[in-house]
Amino acid sequence: MLYRNLVYTGLTRAKTLAVFVGTRKALAMAIRQQDVSQRQTALEVLIKGVSH
Repeated sequence: MLYRNLVYTGLTRAKTLAVFVGTRKALAMAIRQQDVSQRQTALEVLIKGVSH
């Protein structure tokens, strides 16, 4: 769960305050680690279904 996109999402969704609990090393690792896994989504199917 230590991925850059999760850190970014947490920071951008926070309204007034974001608190990260853990070590500086863990946060640094998360920032360096990019999630390259393929997401399982039906968005393309939903979009194509609506446009027809």
